[in-house]
Amino acid sequence: MTAYQQAQQAGQQAVRAAILDAATHLLVTEGARALTVRGISGAVGCSTKVIYTLFGGKEGLAQALWLEGFARFERRLLAAGGDPDPLVRLMECGIAYRAYALDEPDYYRVMFQGALPGFVPSPEALAAARRAFDILTAHVSACLEAGRLRGGTAEEIADLLWMAVHGATSLELAGHLTKEQAERRYRLLCVSMLSAFLTSDERTAP
Repeated sequence: MTAYQQAQQAGQQAVRAAILDAATHLLVTEGARALTVRGISGAVGCSTKVIYTLFGGKEGLAQALWLEGFARFERRLLAAGGDPDPLVRLMECGIAYRAYALDEPDYYRVMFQGALPGFVPSPEALAAARRAFDILTAHVSACLEAGRLRGGTAEEIADLLWMAVHGATSLELAGHLTKEQAERRYRLLCVSMLSAFLTSDERTAP
């Protein structure tokens, strides 16, 4: 049974997800030239008509890949923010960033590493990306309001944290660190970055 036939049994959303997953895998493993409607239909086991019906062709598919990646990313970040302590929530959000990249490396490369050469995100796509990072900014803002952090605006601190975790995650995905090394150093990086913005009370807390 093909991936398409399996997805058909679960409904149209499952068909859409199966096509997008196959497209991202083709893109990352074989390059942009492999991202053709015919190539994707062959990989997933459906007709080209199905792809045109769902996405309107290659450009619509590229847009859908970006949106799907950020939708999954947003869900992962939202699921990580359940602790009542805003500083713990912020740390969990940082850990969730790496977990998403490791679980969805193909989508991560589409979103952050230029796997779609020439793709220009639409306003809708850019808004989806911003919505995901607004979650991080909201966690930082909660820490500032609670007096747990200081030394910058929520946007500034969130951007610095994003830059740091993105760099570490990209190095790990590129194979420069073992999983064990990356996990220990990633946590140390998150703690170190947050330490730069801790209030005096937080620094002296036992």
